[in-house]
Amino acid sequence: MTDAPQATGATDTTVRAMTLEDCPAVAAVRVCGWRFAYEGLMPRAHLEAMSVDADTERRREQFLAGAGRVVNLVAERAGRVIGWGCYGPSRDTGVPGGTAELYALYVLPEHLSRGVGRALTAELLDRAAAAGHPLMQLWVVAGNARARRFYARAGFAPDGAEEPYDVAGVEVPEVRYARALSAPPAAADSRG
Repeated sequence: MTDAPQATGATDTTVRAMTLEDCPAVAAVRVCGWRFAYEGLMPRAHLEAMSVDADTERRREQFLAGAGRVVNLVAERAGRVIGWGCYGPSRDTGVPGGTAELYALYVLPEHLSRGVGRALTAELLDRAAAAGHPLMQLWVVAGNARARRFYARAGFAPDGAEEPYDVAGVEVPEVRYARALSAPPAAADSRG
């Protein structure tokens, strides 16, 4: 895989590698995404207290700390970042070696159901398979029906693991999903 922008099925959306300069836009996508996706599922005070400025600094730190082991991609339309996703090595114990984990996938609410999440997911899956990961897992809030349907359509399924996620002292149940990845076919050996 190259880091060149990839055209997607939605002709006006481009998926490309995230840069350090994208951190403010990615933070805005993440904060808006959390507030939309987790309304009623997480404490309102926690969601309202989220700050794009504080999250920008966190994104910068995590982007630099994950260099070389975390793949961060953004989706753009008309030069504006409207989606972000990233994956890296699974943080769970007892999973098969080489398992990847989808750490995050967020799209600005006004761009949902327009192919942006599908484009990001497809590129993340392609890159993980090309890197030799046999499996990708993710954690999703159990009550987030929209996200669960999205991941099921992308080929993920619950693998039986569940655990609570602490958000401001409130336990929010999460479910782990998994999907097998297939490596791209090797180039044919031409002899002639």
